[in-house]
Amino acid sequence: MNRGRRTRRNDNVRRMVRETRLSKDSLIYPLFLEEGSDIKAHIDAMPGQYRYSPDRVHEIIDKCLDHGINKVILFGIPACKDSVGTQAYDEDAIVQSGIRKIKEEYGDEIYIVTDVCMCEYTDHGHCGILKDKEVDNDLTLPYLAKIALSHVEAGADMVAPSDMMDGRIEKIRRTLDEAGYSNIPIMSYAAKYASAFYGPFRDAAGSAPSFGDRRAYQMDYHNRREAIKESLFDAAEGADILMVKPALSYLDIIRDVKDRTNLPVAAYSVSGEYSMIKNAGKAGLLDEYKTMCESTVSIYRAGADILLTYYAMEIADAIQKGDIG
Repeated sequence: MNRGRRTRRNDNVRRMVRETRLSKDSLIYPLFLEEGSDIKAHIDAMPGQYRYSPDRVHEIIDKCLDHGINKVILFGIPACKDSVGTQAYDEDAIVQSGIRKIKEEYGDEIYIVTDVCMCEYTDHGHCGILKDKEVDNDLTLPYLAKIALSHVEAGADMVAPSDMMDGRIEKIRRTLDEAGYSNIPIMSYAAKYASAFYGPFRDAAGSAPSFGDRRAYQMDYHNRREAIKESLFDAAEGADILMVKPALSYLDIIRDVKDRTNLPVAAYSVSGEYSMIKNAGKAGLLDEYKTMCESTVSIYRAGADILLTYYAMEIADAIQKGDIG
């Protein structure tokens, strides 16, 4: 008789034969920066998450470092918005100011990734430049390149375009290379689906579109093969890391991208996933900690090498305790 239980008898042997192993080094914590001063504003739709002004960002950075998290991705909430998202690429805008503040205080102790998009900065809430109530793909590309370059000039270590415009990886790569930043990597939101799971984020970032939706440029969640097509396009254009977003409802996509490409695969466990577990735990419907651990492992088991998650610090603690990893 084959006895699978032999290697399940106690924790020592279970840990020895474990197939999926996690590391704190693979975790990235999403951080919201808000223009102004002395701001630590709770995000009601995301329990335990806050928006910080640059002068108080050290509070969350210190907390991340205390838990062994040294990588963040920055999102900005500007004071003013306009039709072309000027505050996305202004050298003194919120993300650029936040990058400089963090780098001045922490140097290379913190690795900064920046979200490159326009939705938080446009008065219409869409991810590009409008032409007759429609996002014009090609007209948007130079703006995205300007945003990416402004982040890198401020000190960003990596840029992550999330807009889903066709050709934006090539445009950003060429722009960075020509400006002397050929060593800056690009993490592409390669397979970003039009998802209801983004709801709490839009409350956090004030980025809901004022009309219509984003289904004309974000992916249809019915489609699986299309994710491979998008990922291969971005890889060919110069992406260094490919991201799948969201994570939990797209584990098959993570596995497909992992199997069909040779680039590192990131997954973004988005705001809706986080808030569902948080609120269900608070209501006593499930064990928040155990659910967090199980869902996290499922993302890595599917093939993710990198995880962007609001639970980064808690996951790091779980790895440290040996509950996962």
